Amino acid sequence: MNGFYARLASRGCHAGGATLIALFSICAAACSGGDKSTPAAVPHTAPERIGFTYARIDRPLSFPRDYGSHPDYQTEWWYYTGNLEGPSGRHFGYQLTFFRRALKPPAEVAERTVPTAANDIFMGHLALTDVDRGEQYAFERFGRGADPVAGVRSAPHAIWLDDWRVEATDSGSRQLTAGDGPVKINLELRPTKGPIAHGVAGYSRKGPDPEKASHYYSFPRLQTIGTIEVGGSTHAVRGASWMDHEFTSSGLAEDQIGWDWFSIQLDNDVDLMLFHLRTDSGEVDPYSSGSLITADGAVETLDRDRFEIATSGSWLSPRTGAAYPAEWRIRIPDRAIDLQVRPHIPDQELALSFSYWEGAVEVEGSYGSNAVTGNGYAELTGYARSMKGAF
Repeated sequence: MNGFYARLASRGCHAGGATLIALFSICAAACSGGDKSTPAAVPHTAPERIGFTYARIDRPLSFPRDYGSHPDYQTEWWYYTGNLEGPSGRHFGYQLTFFRRALKPPAEVAERTVPTAANDIFMGHLALTDVDRGEQYAFERFGRGADPVAGVRSAPHAIWLDDWRVEATDSGSRQLTAGDGPVKINLELRPTKGPIAHGVAGYSRKGPDPEKASHYYSFPRLQTIGTIEVGGSTHAVRGASWMDHEFTSSGLAEDQIGWDWFSIQLDNDVDLMLFHLRTDSGEVDPYSSGSLITADGAVETLDRDRFEIATSGSWLSPRTGAAYPAEWRIRIPDRAIDLQVRPHIPDQELALSFSYWEGAVEVEGSYGSNAVTGNGYAELTGYARSMKGAF
């Protein structure tokens, strides 16, 4: 697996429709050696299955421990997204994501003497949206979870997959470096809020069974400076980024096919994280939820019945034929929040090993009696094909 990666740019080649399960199976062979209200969280009583640990309501987050990897959980991901501008106002959106998938529960892993033997497979996605030129670039890599190919460290925090890296600095910032093809990012991210725990102290329930959940936290606002290289030109940029980290051993519920997720950073320093889980009947699952994060970092959990996400129009992918929503209206009536959310450019689909839409969005609307604007990111899955069984 060392050195193996797929290189795909949007408006380039499509890697096919394999789900993560199929991909990780291939990698394993290569590396072997009605009511809209959110139901109340209940104590976790389900037994651990398949040898992995499940998210539990009585398991609090702890840092710096939870910056790192969690091998007792089957799946986890670290997401960085952001909206940045150059001195002339040229706008960029970026995504750098690391996924980890365990091949076997820790108790079933045999002792190995080969230094590069691994029980984890890593997948990375790098994407850049060049708004002014109406272009998006997307790249994908895979590697075994063995140094120096790929890995995670809690303290000082670091994640790497080949030369795609996130590293904590002595000042507490995160340094992101990644590049492929005509694209390279070199960014310094300084947290101004967080870590913010979603759900119940980081226990984010997503289905009727208590184990249908993840442990989930974010750094919702990171001041960002650095450079972006694209097409042979280097641009000094600054703006704001968002970081998500989730770990779980559970997939979607039986009737869930995908999700619509939003991170929004408003110009009044309020941040929003919202997600709708979609069912195969076209309904919004009652376990959809969100968080409202105030300017001073206080968190308010938003149950399903407290917010609305209405879609309008559609954009049809020329690669996958998927029809994605074209824009959204987000309302939180009891906070007098009413926002219109639009993609910075329509085509921000990542047609990689599995296809999904992840892109930079612009926001305008009202917060109470005040007008607000902002930027954010949206992730739309299950439109090209169901995500059931993909995680």
